[in-house]
Amino acid sequence: MAAEQTHEVIFGFSPIWVAATLFVATYVVIVTERINRAIVALIGAGLMIVAGVLNQEAAIRGIDFNTLGLLTGMMVVVAVSRRSGVFQFVAVWSAKKVQARPWGILVMLSLVTALFSALLDNVTTVLLIAPVTLLITEELKVTPYPFLFSTIFASNIGGTATLIGDPPNIMIGSAVGLSFNDFLLNLAPITPVILVVTLGVIYMVWGRGMRASDEARQRVMSFQEREAITDVPLLKKSLIVITLVVFGFVLAHPLGLEPASVAMGGAALLLLLTSIGNQPEQQSSHVHKSFGEVEWVTIFFFVGLFVLVHGIEHVGLLNILADKVLGLTGGEMTATAMMVMWVSAVFSAIVDNIPFVATMIPMIKAMAPTFGGAENLAPLWWSLALGACLGGNGSLVGASANLIVAGFAERAGHRIHFLGFMMLAFPLMLLSILIASIYLYFRYL
Repeated sequence: MAAEQTHEVIFGFSPIWVAATLFVATYVVIVTERINRAIVALIGAGLMIVAGVLNQEAAIRGIDFNTLGLLTGMMVVVAVSRRSGVFQFVAVWSAKKVQARPWGILVMLSLVTALFSALLDNVTTVLLIAPVTLLITEELKVTPYPFLFSTIFASNIGGTATLIGDPPNIMIGSAVGLSFNDFLLNLAPITPVILVVTLGVIYMVWGRGMRASDEARQRVMSFQEREAITDVPLLKKSLIVITLVVFGFVLAHPLGLEPASVAMGGAALLLLLTSIGNQPEQQSSHVHKSFGEVEWVTIFFFVGLFVLVHGIEHVGLLNILADKVLGLTGGEMTATAMMVMWVSAVFSAIVDNIPFVATMIPMIKAMAPTFGGAENLAPLWWSLALGACLGGNGSLVGASANLIVAGFAERAGHRIHFLGFMMLAFPLMLLSILIASIYLYFRYL
C-alpha cells in the first residue's frame, strides 16, 4: 500500500498541479519536435518521479507491458517475415491490381488495412502494411505521406469494428463482458461509412495531384510478384506462425491469454523455426539482427508516455475531469452518451486512449443506478468505444498504430511532423465522430 502513496511534492505544491504542469510541458516539447520524442517522454517520466508525483514502483505499475509486449513481439515477427519477400509480393500484387495508379493503390491499401485491423488488431496491421506502403511509393517515386496518413486512419477505423481491433475495445469488452459478436453487430455497421467519407476527404486534399510517370508505372507492372519471394522455406514458416498468431488473437480472450503473450510466443516460435539447423554463431547473428530491427525508439517513447499519463491519473486529475464531464449531463442518457463520445474523442487525440478508457470504465459503471441497471448502459459503452478508437486518429500520440507508422516513416527518411499531421487529422477525426454521433442517436437513443 505504501507504494500507492504519493511522495511529498517539492516546493509544497499540490501533486495535481505538479503532475499537470509536467505533463503539459512535456507534451508541448513533443509538439515542437525540437528534441526526439522518446528523449522528451523519458525525461518527463523521470521528472514525475523526482518531483514526488510517483515513486518508482508506482511508475512501473503505470507501464502497460501488455502493449509493449504486443508491439515488440509483432515487430520481431515482421522483421523475420519480410526477409522472405512476402511484403514485396503483396506490394507488387496490390499495385498491379490497380494498374499501378497511385490513388488506386492508396484506396486498396486502405481497404486492406481496415479489414486486417478488424480481424487482427490495428498495431499488427500497420506493422505489416507500413513497410509495404513505403516500398510501393519508393518504386513509383511519389511522396508516401498521403499513403501513410490513410493507413493510420484506416487502421483505427477498422480497429473500431471488433473486440480485438483496438486496445480500448479489448478493455471495454473485458470489463463489461461484451463478446466479439457484440462489437461486430453494434460497431461494424458504421465503420465502412466513416472509411468512405475519410477516403473522400483524402482524395480532395491529395488525390487529384497523385501522379506517377508512365515509366514508373510500367516498371511496376512489369514486375513478377512471384520473383519477390526470395526464401520459400522462410515464407512457409512465416505464414504458419502468422496464422497461429492470428488465431491466438481471436482465441486469446476465451483462453484467458493476453495479446502480448500471443505476440511474444509467435516471435519466439518463428525465431526457433528459423534457427533450427544453423550453427550457434549463425543463430546468434540471426537473433541479433531480428531484435535490431525493433523500433526501440517507439518502445521507449511508450514507456515514458505511460508513466506520464499514470502520473496525472495517479493524482486523481483524470478522475476529476471524468466526474465533471459526467456531472454536466444531469443523468440524461442522450446527453451523457454524446458527452462521453466527444470528450473521449478529444482526450484520446491528446493522450493515449488506453489510460483514458481505463478511467472512464469505472465512472460509467457507477452510473448504472441512474439509468436503471447495468443492462441499460450499452449506449454509453458504444459511445466510449467509438470516441476512444476514432479519437485516436486526432494526433500522432492518439493511438499506438499512429506512432508505429511514424516510426517506420522516420527510419525511411520521411518524417511525419506532429503539427502537420494534426492540422488535417484532428478536423477529419471530428468529422468521423459527427458521423458516429448520428449513428448512435438513431440506433440507440
